[in-house]
Amino acid sequence: MPRVLVTPHLLRRLPGPYTEVLQAAGMEVVYPPGEIDTVTPGALEPLLDGVDAILASTELMSREILGRSRLRVIARMGVGYDAIDIPAATDLGIVVAITPGILEESVAEHTIALMLGLSRDIVGRDREVRDCHWVRTPLPRMAGKTFGIVGLGRIGKALVPRLRGLGMQIIACDPCADAEYAAAQQVRLVSFEELLATADVVSLHSPCTPQTRHLINAQTLAQMKPTAMLINTARGPLVDEAALASALYAGHLLGAALDVFEVEPLSRQSPLQATPRTLLCSHMAGLDHESTIGMSRLAAQCIVDLHQGRWPESCIVNRDLAGKWRW
Repeated sequence: MPRVLVTPHLLRRLPGPYTEVLQAAGMEVVYPPGEIDTVTPGALEPLLDGVDAILASTELMSREILGRSRLRVIARMGVGYDAIDIPAATDLGIVVAITPGILEESVAEHTIALMLGLSRDIVGRDREVRDCHWVRTPLPRMAGKTFGIVGLGRIGKALVPRLRGLGMQIIACDPCADAEYAAAQQVRLVSFEELLATADVVSLHSPCTPQTRHLINAQTLAQMKPTAMLINTARGPLVDEAALASALYAGHLLGAALDVFEVEPLSRQSPLQATPRTLLCSHMAGLDHESTIGMSRLAAQCIVDLHQGRWPESCIVNRDLAGKWRW
């Protein structure tokens, strides 16, 4: 009987559609014992003993960890996979799957919430009222402002109708942008440099690669308007956090909202912990009730499909294994 380790905290010992999919296929579902945080370095490896597949969260999976396991499948609940050594997984014959097409609405809603939370200073005003400190300082209206989308993929496209509803102008940069879509939706495609100089809100929706790591750094922050906001719901390493903290302390930027960080959980020593005009969130953009059910079910189905000889092409990351991989 194949054993599947389920690590996301939201699923711990909580049966649902994903367990039904796995158990109907004759698989044993196991969970990390107690309150072990599998994202903590060193915590995951001992749990992989005797495990054939993992329905994974954001755990770091290096060549060393993968090489000492008997894993056949890693099914990541989400669309990011930068924590997994993909070349190593491919060399070792481990299929890596993700769950596209499910979390876009959740991330788009969360992005809008972060923007409005910053632009209306919701957290600060809540604290003022509780402290009986009635300030009522006005802030800029978003209607008529320019929203810059860095990465016009599924999530970037999900943002477009919501931004239109708020009366915002939309620009985007993406080396693989769908020009036909952009034209139909009146999204102006621009260079990254023009987006930085023009946008009132810069929102990151790009994958993290060696080329995009620290895409936002001291130099690119300096190109942004001093009245602009930065939002990151994509991947933490896209932003040089020390540079961002310096820019915020210097008063350059209206504010920043971050759902992801270079190291998670964010440490108490991070310079972002005390920065002004900052909203911080615990990597929740893609998680709502609907996406949690949908992503976990799809991840489980990928494991079952692969075990039964089917190849879920749209979900596979290391497609080089197609045609030559066996359970």
